[in-house]
Amino acid sequence: MGRIVNSYIMPHPPIVVPGVGKGREAEARDTIEGMKKAARDIAQDNPTTIIISSPHAPSFRDYVYISDAEELHGDFSAFGDGSTSMSFGNNLELAGLIADKARLAGINAGGLSKSTKQEYGIPEAIDHGALVPLYFISQVFKGFKVVHISTPFMPFTDLYELGKCIAEAVGELKEDVVYVASGDLSHRLTKDAPAGYSEAGKEYDEFLVDKIRSGDVEGILNLDTGLMEAAGECGTRSIIMMLGAMDGKKLMNQVYSYEGPYGVGYLVAKIDPPDEEGESIHVKLAKEALETYVRENRKIDIPEWAEEEMLKSKGGVFVSLKIRGQLRGCIGTIAPTKESIAEEIINNAISSGTMDPRFETVVEEELHMIRYSVDVLGKPERITTLDELDVKRYGVIVTSGYKRGLLLPDLEGVDNPSEQVNIALRKAGIRDTEEFELERFEVIRYK
Repeated sequence: MGRIVNSYIMPHPPIVVPGVGKGREAEARDTIEGMKKAARDIAQDNPTTIIISSPHAPSFRDYVYISDAEELHGDFSAFGDGSTSMSFGNNLELAGLIADKARLAGINAGGLSKSTKQEYGIPEAIDHGALVPLYFISQVFKGFKVVHISTPFMPFTDLYELGKCIAEAVGELKEDVVYVASGDLSHRLTKDAPAGYSEAGKEYDEFLVDKIRSGDVEGILNLDTGLMEAAGECGTRSIIMMLGAMDGKKLMNQVYSYEGPYGVGYLVAKIDPPDEEGESIHVKLAKEALETYVRENRKIDIPEWAEEEMLKSKGGVFVSLKIRGQLRGCIGTIAPTKESIAEEIINNAISSGTMDPRFETVVEEELHMIRYSVDVLGKPERITTLDELDVKRYGVIVTSGYKRGLLLPDLEGVDNPSEQVNIALRKAGIRDTEEFELERFEVIRYK
């Protein structure tokens, strides 16, 4: 089973290549040192393939171009340096698998015919967005293949889903892969910047660097596109694709450098999943339960690989299904109804895909797109005021007579206890004029 070992954000100013800069590269000293550090780390990762997404590859609004030549080559002659050239083998198997996964997810992807390239004036050589990071990597690491991907002008949700497709494709091959998201930040930091000056430049750069540093993926996905356009950036889409490829992983990000020489923001960072060991056993069980039921119309027995804790413990369990970040089903039990957590997961996974009244039954064609999470509920405790709630830490249960409603903690769009309780009341069908009891509970969330 393949894996994305680590991911990196690297800028692509040709001027930092000595043959282009001819001394001016010294003005970007921090960026060069950051790029060298990233390259050394990649050498330690020892990948068989480097996937690189570049905003300067041929980009379309409705198509993901994945370079399909056997050899990927390029040089810096367009920037006055004809002597620095590079060539890499293309991992065509992985490139093709990524395209297949993307198409299954409803995203058009693949190579381009020779006639199409001629029609649009697309060169065979790879762009400087890919070449600059690869230049630094190849100084310390050799023998890897490359997959070169464009960053299409698609909605953020599609770009993130594309990243998930990339990770899924990697998982089907016996490859250790590194993902490099090539991209510069604002091009409008100073009055002599390439795109002129805008106050939005600094605001955007500070926002993005802060979100990367803190690992706030949701914040990046909710980026104001107006700010992004005003800043004149070229890295957001590439970064979102990379974050999608790391979806579900516990990240520990490191910013190696940020500076804005030449009026352009350059960020070098490592997106590191040190604790990631694949999907949790709880999610694996939920996935197998639903997929078997949809494909074979049968409920699985508890598999031999289930952990002992899942067999001996009881508890309420919620299984949530999402496709492209949107809820596709969620069913759970507040208290245990089965003899073990393992049985609870199996039952609720099937119910989430087939019995949630808000959605149609999951069909086989959707299974490859579903992302699962499993919440194991702790014992509820009575509370008397909203001050005892914390929407990030605690879920809430509201009860009035026979009517009962529950809301899990740490849900997108639920920002305070009042909202949390009101939503739970609506779910339970309890009017705000009725008296009700409050309980809170903690969960262990598995992805």
